[in-house]
Amino acid sequence: MGFSASLFWWKVVDMNENLIAYLVAYLIGAIPFGLLFGLLFGGINIKKSGSKSIGATNVLRVIKQSNPALAKKLAILTVVFDALKGVIPILVGKFIFELDIATLWAMGVLAVVGHCFSPYLMFEGGKGIATGAGVLAYFLPLELMIAVVAWFITGKVLKISSLASLIALLAMVVSSFIFHYDVPEINTHAPILIIAFIVVYKHMPNIKRLLSGSEGKVI
Repeated sequence: MGFSASLFWWKVVDMNENLIAYLVAYLIGAIPFGLLFGLLFGGINIKKSGSKSIGATNVLRVIKQSNPALAKKLAILTVVFDALKGVIPILVGKFIFELDIATLWAMGVLAVVGHCFSPYLMFEGGKGIATGAGVLAYFLPLELMIAVVAWFITGKVLKISSLASLIALLAMVVSSFIFHYDVPEINTHAPILIIAFIVVYKHMPNIKRLLSGSEGKVI
């Protein structure tokens, strides 16, 4: 009885630890850095202008109208912080709390969910590209590098941010099947495909504009 009770409580504690990790990853992922930087440094609410997204592209698009130099700096800052909020909880979970790989993957997915459906913004949010990149930088760095190259080339040539992001996402997914057909330790692409589905879902308005030829360029 004593051993069984101890095992039961150990499992409860372990489960609670994982639930806390999931909640923390979601809430950190939900922080709208683009909105905060726009308000703090540009005095502009990017949720009320442009695409109304909280991502770096809308930061650049909106703030560029009044301060082009500041717009570039804030866009870069937004990308960096959106990526960090995806990877830092995973690093803390791995090296401080020694969470298992399945829990870390779940944290990564929830960070992207938080960014795209933020409770701080009535469950609205960004497109998930930078946060997803931060998550995948930890798990699949080679595939992420391939995706970044695809994003850079597409963006440089076509200058359409959404198309560059979607092609980078495709490159990420395809290369993950090529280089890690059996994803290390979890042996499934489910987390990657869930992240991809969320990103595509959030890009549906952009996809409709791309198909109609009305999607704007970032110059």
